[in-house]
Amino acid sequence: IVFFENSTVGRLLYMFYVVAYDIPNDKRRNRLFKSLKGYGIRNQFSLFECHLDSEKYNRMLKVVSRIINAKEDNVKIYFICKDCFKKIKALGCSTVTMDNNVTIV
Repeated sequence: IVFFENSTVGRLLYMFYVVAYDIPNDKRRNRLFKSLKGYGIRNQFSLFECHLDSEKYNRMLKVVSRIINAKEDNVKIYFICKDCFKKIKALGCSTVTMDNNVTIV
């Protein structure tokens, strides 16, 4: 688990997640997109980057599970550790999503 320090709350546990999805149904894909906007930043067409504590992560997982069709849809959630987060390379006009309220310790 990654430790981030938030100046207003003290030490909080956050993790950096990458959520990638391939949903063939337009209605479900749009519902998932709208739901994920509440948890992170859309960095590419079907990819969100999220800084979440365990409570928000579990809520997001429940929301995603209710929206998708397990027989047709493909959703992957990647956990990025603190050391790996520091090694992310963004090329071209791409950027890595940073949460301005937290800093990596």
